[in-house]
Amino acid sequence: MDLLYKLADVEKKFEVLEGRLSDPSLANKPQEFRELSKERASLVDLVETFRRYKIVTKQIADNKALLQESDDDFRAMAKIELDTLEPELHALEEQLKVLLLPKDPNDDKNIILEIRAGAGGEEAALFAGQLYRVYEKYSASQGWRVELLSANPTGLGGFKEIIGMITGHKVYSKLKFEAGVHRVQRVPKTEAQGRIHTSTVTVAILAEAEEVEISINPADLRIDVFRAGGPGGQSVNTTDSAVRITHIPTGVVVSCQDEKSQHKNKDKAMRILRARILEAEQEKAAALRADERRSMVGTGDRSERIRTYNFPQSRVTDHRIGVTLHQLDDVMEGHIDELINALVSNHQAELLKQESAV
Repeated sequence: MDLLYKLADVEKKFEVLEGRLSDPSLANKPQEFRELSKERASLVDLVETFRRYKIVTKQIADNKALLQESDDDFRAMAKIELDTLEPELHALEEQLKVLLLPKDPNDDKNIILEIRAGAGGEEAALFAGQLYRVYEKYSASQGWRVELLSANPTGLGGFKEIIGMITGHKVYSKLKFEAGVHRVQRVPKTEAQGRIHTSTVTVAILAEAEEVEISINPADLRIDVFRAGGPGGQSVNTTDSAVRITHIPTGVVVSCQDEKSQHKNKDKAMRILRARILEAEQEKAAALRADERRSMVGTGDRSERIRTYNFPQSRVTDHRIGVTLHQLDDVMEGHIDELINALVSNHQAELLKQESAV
């Protein structure tokens, strides 16, 4: 009953938000409109599920009343309806429990995706580029937008580092568990003996930081401009368009050189810088919740090996939840829904255990 009261309060709050969003005066208050829209978006799934729950509850009550009728056809029809409605009600109850779980404040945010080659030299660099393309293809399937922010290519088509921004609905909530060390096992094209090599890349998933969240004092920044260069030192352009920004208090350094415009490179570098500083602040806060972090599916620590891509066996294994898929070709085409859904479900199950233990 307490749950129903809580859900009714959420629905009332949702209706108030919709009323405020329909106020024409908000046209002159873009910041308030954005904040109200984000708050509404965070509640819409819960409210729509609760409304369906109320409809199904009433339909069950109506059909149970029909079971008392003397007409055999009415009773038979009611029984058929109940056989469908009661499992749906149970599923809705479980869904409501999940939707009421404490939310990660970053779940609705866009992300900055950083992939870096680790152990394995050029083979690691090649896989870094391939993994970036996996996330590009997965993002396309979700209707998200991917923007390349920075790249450090190698001479053979790989990347020492590649950074992109992914924007869309609840990007962080789905990709946050991708952070960590990804291991690849395969025979490199340059391997004459056919031996399998093991290489690694690191993936960082940074929640996009808005300017209002991270206040950066311009006096704390050192901004250097220089000419962009390509592999082997080849000049990309002849103007000082590349930008390097150093945040002096934290020592965080970000460089961008992909745009021909110094202004655009500076803008991209600042977006990456804000995200990295936000992540550092959140990691400090998370250190105070060590027990909670240990209960999660992986810590996101960069030193943690989270997944192995074994090409000879066409196998992908996520070591945190013990899930193995034998469709590596599909995974490399961006079909990673099964892995992501399993990670999210496992995390929700752990949170439900915590809630029931309280």
